[in-house]
Amino acid sequence: MVLTAMAALSHMALMIIAIDGPAASGKGTLGKRLAQHYGYRHLDTGVIYRAVAKMLLDQGFDLTDEARAVAAAMALDPENFGHPELKSQRIGDAASVVSAIPTVREALVSFQRQFAAGPPGAVLDGRDIGTVICPNAEVKIFVVADPKVRAHRRTLEALARGEAADEALVLADILKRDERDRNRAAAPLKAAPDAHVLDNSNLDIEGGVRAAIAIVEAVRARR
Repeated sequence: MVLTAMAALSHMALMIIAIDGPAASGKGTLGKRLAQHYGYRHLDTGVIYRAVAKMLLDQGFDLTDEARAVAAAMALDPENFGHPELKSQRIGDAASVVSAIPTVREALVSFQRQFAAGPPGAVLDGRDIGTVICPNAEVKIFVVADPKVRAHRRTLEALARGEAADEALVLADILKRDERDRNRAAAPLKAAPDAHVLDNSNLDIEGGVRAAIAIVEAVRARR
């Protein structure tokens, strides 16, 4: 009985939380906070594609050069994921182009799945975590927010980094990225059938975190 109980507790600890959503919806912040709350590891999968895009730009290659992009994906070094330039608008726009290349996504699938499988548990955020990378994740959250709200948040983030930002242009870019993400052939942005939708439009950070934790706890209670 004791061993059975311990095994059950161990199984409970090995949880994968998948968070998906469009650009600037707040999924990255929620991912970090949930990982801290539960003591899990966190992976912002968008950083992976940003890192690939940065490598291509740094080497002067075209973003649509499939062979070069795949080579960059295979040569990724996680030590570089903290580079401040990865947060820039320029790299974000480039990553949206690179991430639409099916072979690049294929090259990065195993990297993400290996991360997700490690103990004690993991939180991954991106655009295809619950549908492609971790379709068997115990918790799937699809974060949405009004495009104008997202544009305002993204503009404030850019200004805080000392970058110039025109909110109207940021909104136009977000709408363009949404369209590209939803309609790409490889792993389009969409909610998994069993995902919990979290509308983050009118929630501050703490409110969003509380809502996400409530979703996780509801799932854990059912387990």
